[in-house]
Amino acid sequence: EEDLLNDVCREVVEKWSDSQVVDAKEEKEDEVQAIASMMEKQARIVVKPKEVSQEEKQRKAALLAQYANVTDEEEYPFPALLEARAVKGNTSLFRNTNVEDVLNARKLERELLRDEFQKKKEQDKLQREKDKLAKQERKEKEKKRTQKGERKR
Repeated sequence: EEDLLNDVCREVVEKWSDSQVVDAKEEKEDEVQAIASMMEKQARIVVKPKEVSQEEKQRKAALLAQYANVTDEEEYPFPALLEARAVKGNTSLFRNTNVEDVLNARKLERELLRDEFQKKKEQDKLQREKDKLAKQERKEKEKKRTQKGERKR
C-alpha cells in the first residue's frame, strides 16, 4: 500500500510540473502576442507633417539670422552691457525683457530689505526708550519706598 501511495504522489507531482511548464509556455506566447499587437498599432500611427505658413518661415529665418550675428563678446555680456543694451533699444522682432525683470526684482528686493531694516531700527529705538522709562520708574518707586521706611522710624 505504501508503494501505491508513493506512485500516486509521484504521479500528482509529475502532473503538477507538466501543468506548470504548459502555463509558462502559454504566458510566453501571450507576451509575444501582446508585443506583436503593440508593434502593429504603432506601425499604423501616421504622423501628419505640420503646415508652416510663409510668415512663420520668414520670422524663423529672421531670428536665425539675428542669432547668427552674435560675436564672442556678446555671448556672455556683463550686467552693465545688458543695461546699456536695454536702454539703447533693440531693433529685433521682439524685445527681451528678462534683464529688466531681473534688475527690477533685485531693486524691489533691496527696497523691501531696506524698509524692513528701517522698521526694525525704529522698533529697537522705541524698545530702548521703554526700557529706560521702566528702569527710571523702578528707581523712583524704590526711592519712595525707602523714604517711607525712614519716615516711619
